[in-house]
Amino acid sequence: MNVSAQESSVALSAAVRAGTFIRKSLGKVKTTAYKGEINIVTDVDRSAEGIIVRSIQRAFPDHSIFSEEMGRDERDGEFTWIIDPLDGTTNFVRSFPFFCVSIALEQSGEILLGVIYDPMREELFFSRKGEGAFLNRKRIRVSRISRLSEGFLSTGFAYGVRTAKNKNISNFSRFLKRSLAIRRAGSAALDLSYVACGRFDGFWEMELHPWDCAAGILLVKEAGGKVSQFNGKKFDLRCKEMLASNGLIHDQMVRVLSR
Repeated sequence: MNVSAQESSVALSAAVRAGTFIRKSLGKVKTTAYKGEINIVTDVDRSAEGIIVRSIQRAFPDHSIFSEEMGRDERDGEFTWIIDPLDGTTNFVRSFPFFCVSIALEQSGEILLGVIYDPMREELFFSRKGEGAFLNRKRIRVSRISRLSEGFLSTGFAYGVRTAKNKNISNFSRFLKRSLAIRRAGSAALDLSYVACGRFDGFWEMELHPWDCAAGILLVKEAGGKVSQFNGKKFDLRCKEMLASNGLIHDQMVRVLSR
């Protein structure tokens, strides 16, 4: 199925509107709560989500919504919008400028459209299935680094890192010894965007949710990269372990994660 111009336009407009609101709200958070021991949500998350959801529901009342704060609605529409209104909330709360809006459109488990907007840099990442990936309307491609030892990588740690048995620390240690460098900036959606445009060569993380990665998956694939589980098998949104790369170092990363 080809994504319509209307769906693309609504997604892009909603992402920019929500991102602009987030940028203007920086340093002005009124309420902060915890969904878990270190998992923060603010009034800005919820307001940004409202901006996006209302835009989509007005344009596509039969479509389903699956968003980080509101969860999944009860409609059984053929199409589902997967939304993270503010990926990197902890960064936002502390005025660390690495956060974004992420919106994806799914049909029967297949991601058709992905939008990620970084309001601080005004960088708008966009992809439609089969049509490539773009940053501010300019075509982007993954990097050409072919050796893991030269790889610039990114990762993250789940909110349950304090109590989980598998905390990703051992993976981090192994990659630290085998790559050029690793960054942990706190937004999986932006990490995936950076893989898509060649800033990062690879990314891995555990315990991701669909809203964390749906849009970024399509960006990476449409930019010529590869996405899989840690063992190299096909990734879908129900998987809890993701590996994304430029494709050239993918098998090398699989070998490290399989140890």
